[in-house]
Amino acid sequence: MGWRGRADEFADTLKIASIFSAYTLDRYGGHYYAKAQNLRRRVRAAYDAALMAHDLLLMPTVPMKATPIPGKGATPQEITRRSWEPTRNTCPFNVTGHPAISLPCGMEDGRPVGLMLVGRHYAEETIYRAAAAFERSGDWTTF
Repeated sequence: MGWRGRADEFADTLKIASIFSAYTLDRYGGHYYAKAQNLRRRVRAAYDAALMAHDLLLMPTVPMKATPIPGKGATPQEITRRSWEPTRNTCPFNVTGHPAISLPCGMEDGRPVGLMLVGRHYAEETIYRAAAAFERSGDWTTF
């Protein structure tokens, strides 16, 4: 409720996103927001079509190996870049509303690797059953 009076406490990534959003809205009105909404409908339809033929989609949670957390002296640019790098595979489902779950499925260079299961709308039970079956299949740290 009192975010305006405490905005200095926000993470740098949230500050940058907020400033960029305000700038874009001020400079371009709702033009890019409307374009994003149109794109959201097309992305949702594409995933719906893929899920018509399959119960689940399985994909990597992130598109690269896990990277170390930036150090205390990292610049806001580095922190922001690093925080948004791994969202490429997960963010589509933030806008399409498809249920998704991430599970650790192995180790690489001492860091966990994740798999993501994506299901049809309102089919959370399907991803939960598949996730539970995977977890029962063995020790993910040795896969």
